[in-house]
Amino acid sequence: MRVLGIETTCDETAAAVVQRETDGRGRILSNEILSQIEDHAPYGGVVPEIAARAHVTALDRLIAEALRKANCRLADLDGIAAAAGPGLIGGVIVGLTAAKALALVGKKPFLAINHLEAHALTPRLTDGVDFPYLLLLASGGHTQLVAVRDVGDYVRLGTTIDDAIGEAFDKTAKMLGLPYPGGPNVEREAQRGDPERFALPRPMLHRPGADFSLSGLKTAVRLEAERVAPLTPTDVADLCASFQAAVVDVVVDRTRAALRMHRERIGNPTALVIAGGVAANAAMRRALQRLAGEAGLAMCAPPPALCTDNGAMIAWAGLERLRRGLVDPLGTPPKARWPLEPRAESA
Repeated sequence: MRVLGIETTCDETAAAVVQRETDGRGRILSNEILSQIEDHAPYGGVVPEIAARAHVTALDRLIAEALRKANCRLADLDGIAAAAGPGLIGGVIVGLTAAKALALVGKKPFLAINHLEAHALTPRLTDGVDFPYLLLLASGGHTQLVAVRDVGDYVRLGTTIDDAIGEAFDKTAKMLGLPYPGGPNVEREAQRGDPERFALPRPMLHRPGADFSLSGLKTAVRLEAERVAPLTPTDVADLCASFQAAVVDVVVDRTRAALRMHRERIGNPTALVIAGGVAANAAMRRALQRLAGEAGLAMCAPPPALCTDNGAMIAWAGLERLRRGLVDPLGTPPKARWPLEPRAESA
């Protein structure tokens, strides 16, 4: 089975072809990604209108290139998948419309993919992880701890009550004068900084449940930066290191709580999985690897290129749904918000 996947929910335009082998394993035949970082860098963040126009300009070329590199034609595909949300609605419409047109012309099944579900299922593409597993989904717009019981079957154990982890990284970077995108630049500065110089808070540490709160930590960074201003390069590095250390401590604590909740409500997970753009952070990976070892679990993190937004994860989610007969009508609408768990109030 081969599926074309299209991703346009934020500032990456992506198209990929993924094949599911007879033994159930996935194989990426092509994975084309065009980043818009240079387009948005002057504004310090993603501008929705610019993102949508860039998707329109680039998508047809990327789809053609993905098919060429996969050595297949539209007729060779078993389905067309596109991220239908959640995301910036203008961008979502671009990818969704292109996928519907291809499905209509090629008489192929159409698969409207929840962007969050695609992140959640990526470890099954990269590592063949069995259900159920505990997922930490951490990105610029989302922070959730989720029990992944099956395709389409998710139980949210914890979420952020204010900022997402990636959002906190980006806003901290902006406060400290670091360029966009903030997360990688904060991580880079943290590598040469002193994580113990600034005594920053660890919000929600040891609290009941597995929810996050990061706005207070972000405020604490601002107050410390104002206290020692004007900032030297050493100050910036130390603030980044102290901030990252605080986030990692909170993530480990909240994930440990979610593991307990998973075992009580669902049973033992097969693995601890991290996905989303923040999952590329090396310090976070190391800390969660240690936590998984303490819990007697395998820790799975997709390669960094598959943690950030990409077409391969959309194509794989399409394959997972297609083999279960979960095909969508061409009238499926784009969604700016689309919770992974139906009972959740927001994405």
